[in-house]
Parts: sequence; structure tokens; C-alpha cells
Amino acid sequence: MEITDQIALVTGANRGIGRQFVLELLDRGAAKVYATARRPETVDFADSRVVPVRLDLLDDASIAAAAEAASDTTLLVNNAGISTGASLVTGDLSEIHREMNTHFWGTLGMIRAFAPVLAANGGGAVVNILSALSWFAAPTGASYAAAKAAEWNMTNGVRLELAAQGTLVQGVLLGAADTDLTAAYDGPKIDPRDVPRMSFDGLAAGSIEVIVDDWTAMVKASLAGDPAAFYARMAELLGAS
Repeated sequence: MEITDQIALVTGANRGIGRQFVLELLDRGAAKVYATARRPETVDFADSRVVPVRLDLLDDASIAAAAEAASDTTLLVNNAGISTGASLVTGDLSEIHREMNTHFWGTLGMIRAFAPVLAANGGGAVVNILSALSWFAAPTGASYAAAKAAEWNMTNGVRLELAAQGTLVQGVLLGAADTDLTAAYDGPKIDPRDVPRMSFDGLAAGSIEVIVDDWTAMVKASLAGDPAAFYARMAELLGAS
């Protein structure tokens, strides 16, 4: 897929990586971009091709309304997410549910709602923004990691199911990007502009998985080894005891 003349919908488009996706879509000649947020008044792009849309991933009616409003969509970018920092064992269970509901159920709800839209418009593509934490857990992000792990394998599953209608499903995995979501993290961060650039280059090449940074490549390469050695290395890199 080339981006020129595509009609895209981006979730969580008012800031962070989502905002960069909108800007990159515009730069690459997208015909229209539905930019979604829970508060669409916070979507402030000075381009007539951008259409703000209200969307709450925890509200099935909101998802259905977005699919109806954006029935000409050819590219769905599932970017919206949260990170609560909740502990799996002692944290607020409602926060853990909220993370899973956002990353897994909310993203799956978007795909289920937009699959027939994409099919009607020729197949198109779905891009799911995942994380290196899809493949390991960190002490302060285990709830987020569990939700992203579920979203990662859901991405693999819907890819198989949507292949018959000609829809490419791409997973994009990265470590920390310099956004509001990672403001409290003082480790290395990538430029969030790199994420849509590499994703769209991957779409042009037909890539079903895009690894954005060296950190994520290292995590993936470690999966075949002894997890004890891997977590010992992670503890050293992250400064954990």
C-alpha cells in the first residue's frame, strides 16, 4: 500500500505517536484523515483533509458510530493506548481491566467494526501499534505488558482471518518514544516521527511486522534463549535489583 490518496483513520490522534501518524499521512498525500480522540475538540490540525471524530475505545457505541462516520476508510491505524503502571498482584484491578479493555478489547472492537468497511473499499490495511513489552515484562509495567502481549497475538490472529478479504495487517513494535506516555521514563527514547515513517515504508513493501528500534530488535532476538539470562540482562539495563 502506498499512502497517496488513501483515506485513513488514526486512533489517539491528538497527541504523541498518533499525531505524528496524522502528519506523516498528510505529508505522503493521503486524501483524508479521520483523526480520533475522546475529546475531538483537542484535534487541531490546520489542514482541511483532517476530520476530527469522537472515539472512546471503551464504548462499543462510539466505535460503531466511528465506523459509520468513516465508511470510506482504506487504512486503519490503531494507536490509542494507556499505561496505568498498575501492579498485577497488588494494583487496582479496575486499572488492569482498563488497560486490557483498551489495548485488547478496544483494538479488537475497532478491527471488527472496520473489517467490513475495508473489505467494501478494496481490502486496505490495518496498522496496530504494539510494543517491545509485548515480548517481556518490566517491574513497573507488567499490566501494560500483559495487555500488549494479548494485542500482539490478536494482531497475528486477525491477520490470518482478514487475509482472504485482501486486508494487510501490520504490527509495529517499539521501545520508548519521546511522548507524554513516557514522560516519567528517563531511559533512551526514539523520535516518535520514526514510527509512522517506518510503518508506511513497511506498508509499501508489504511488511506484516515492523521493528522500529534497536532495543526492540534486541528483545526479539533474545526470545529463543534462556529467559533467566534475558531477565538478568534486563534488570541490569533497567537498573533493577
